[in-house]
Amino acid sequence: MQFGSCPADQAQGAILAHSVRAGEKILRKGRVLSEDDVAALRAAGVREVVVARLQADDIAEDEAASRIAARVAGEHVRIAAAFTGRANLYAGEHGLAVIDAERVNALNAVHEAITLATVMPYAHALPRQMLATVKIIPFALPRAAVEQAEQMLASPIVRLAPFVKRRMALISTALPQTKSSILDKNRTALDARVTALGSQIVFERRVSHDTAPLAEALEEAREEGADPILVFGASAITDRRDVIPAAIEKAGGSIQHFGMPVDPGNLLLLGTLEGATVVGLPGCARSPKLNGFDFVLWRLVAGLPVDRGTISAMGVGGLLNEIPTRPQPRDERPAAVPRAPKIAAVVLAAGTSSRMGSNKLLADVRGKPMLRHAVEAALASHAEPVLVVTGYAGDEVKAALKDLNVRFAENPDFSKGLSASLKCGVSALPEDCDGALIILGDMPGISAALLDKLIAAFDPAESRAIAVATWHGKQGNPVLWARRFFPEILAIEGDVGARNLIGAYGELVVEVEAEDDAPLTDIDTPDALAAYARRSP
Repeated sequence: MQFGSCPADQAQGAILAHSVRAGEKILRKGRVLSEDDVAALRAAGVREVVVARLQADDIAEDEAASRIAARVAGEHVRIAAAFTGRANLYAGEHGLAVIDAERVNALNAVHEAITLATVMPYAHALPRQMLATVKIIPFALPRAAVEQAEQMLASPIVRLAPFVKRRMALISTALPQTKSSILDKNRTALDARVTALGSQIVFERRVSHDTAPLAEALEEAREEGADPILVFGASAITDRRDVIPAAIEKAGGSIQHFGMPVDPGNLLLLGTLEGATVVGLPGCARSPKLNGFDFVLWRLVAGLPVDRGTISAMGVGGLLNEIPTRPQPRDERPAAVPRAPKIAAVVLAAGTSSRMGSNKLLADVRGKPMLRHAVEAALASHAEPVLVVTGYAGDEVKAALKDLNVRFAENPDFSKGLSASLKCGVSALPEDCDGALIILGDMPGISAALLDKLIAAFDPAESRAIAVATWHGKQGNPVLWARRFFPEILAIEGDVGARNLIGAYGELVVEVEAEDDAPLTDIDTPDALAAYARRSP
């Protein structure tokens, strides 16, 4: 890759290395400069720019990131489209992140421009939470480096172990002086942990703190098919020969390990009984705060092995006590974690097709109604939910999509123009969505890949709150809007969209170049439909 300054007049086709303002237009870092861009630079008096030019043996940053991410990601991991050399990996389900730390380090040593950052191994992950990010530092990588990385990634190194519903047992022991409120607290604390993981306690017993009755309760729990069996002792376990381990052995089980290098949580005991796992709980398991028992419980619910070696390896990162510079953070709401943005798709399909002479959205395009192309692309993308705004010939439009998993919003004011449909769609969106893709129903060339690239480009924290699809630098559709713009969209009147807002917020716009002219191709007339039909499929 060549890198350096060059006269702006000679920069067409090069990659812009640093963002530049050209009059009213901001040309962002990473943009492939077009003829119009060079003209804008000239008009703004910009004489020199820093650019990168790829050579024959280079692989562009997005392709390199996508290829490496595809090899990194394992089961239940979703890969976002690459943008600016970054491909993020997200949890597809609720579970634990399983990371091969040794091979992560090996990948990062292949070439300084290849970076893979992950969450900690066995981190508890919610759906859509970020697990890892592949970032290519420059604008391209040598082909040899990408191929070397692919060869060493013969199997994935980041996967998610989903939580599986478990039927658990809780046995609490009591001394004569034990208050019933303590036993109630045992149940409340365990219920909160277990239900949060999608499992449930199906068996509970409260017995005296003696070997025989506890052994009998353990046998009953196993007969009920509970696994794991959780035991809260009236007093802490202090030795392998204490009441709880003795009861496990009396019931026919065995002790696997006593103690763990996690604080709080040191006094945890691990045993087995007829194939089921038995956990003697440390006293800290009564607290809602994170402790060593959580590490064990997560693995059990995710179906991951828990044995002596597993527990012995928990010492690094096992000090969970608060530190002076971070007083009691676990008593507060947890910090936000990086996650995939929740983006809805709004497909506008309410217009009267006045220039077509009939409802153009139902016209046949490559064997299906025109509208289905845009809707199916939205459904195949990472957008959710997909909302179709209907109006004119609404019943026919719904019939054309009857077998698709979409929601409908009816616009009774469709005759008032595009703004009415736009407002109808935005008003019907879920409150928890971070933004919305606005898709025109008469653009059959729009692909799921383009929609995913728009979603990948969207990052309000990085001043990318409006993502616009382009072709050869010309802005078109779809456009992805952050939720912050919804009130202004709802204030638009007339037969216009939200295009004027793009000009008003130019510093928040990111342009996403498409692979073809789909962003500029909408079909309004019979001649346009005939011309589109003549294209190769």
